[in-house]
Amino acid sequence: MSYVDGFVIAVPVANRESFIAHAKTFDAIFLEVGATRVVECWGENVPEGKLTDFRRAVQAREDESVVFSWIEWPDQATRDAGMEKFMKDPRMDDASDCPFDGKRMIFGGFVPVVSLPA
Repeated sequence: MSYVDGFVIAVPVANRESFIAHAKTFDAIFLEVGATRVVECWGENVPEGKLTDFRRAVQAREDESVVFSWIEWPDQATRDAGMEKFMKDPRMDDASDCPFDGKRMIFGGFVPVVSLPA
């Protein structure tokens, strides 16, 4: 059974290109440590809701876009081992110049219950 890590962050629109470069660097590490796929999605149509919405979830400001991302893993054991390797990877030292506020990131791990072919 597969496993998915999901993330929602707010990224300053001015940092779009640096975010993409950052994601390409760090997402490659996830693939090296066992992930099967990583997807980063830049918000294009993220409406404000009446009660809740993606923008409020990450306290996005007017000059920020919401990014929705996920990492697919073969199973939770691979994910747990991969995340441990990821966090210890020396390239993580470069994470200090992160192009977004990681304190406002929301994330979680999920087990798919429905998966239809493309």
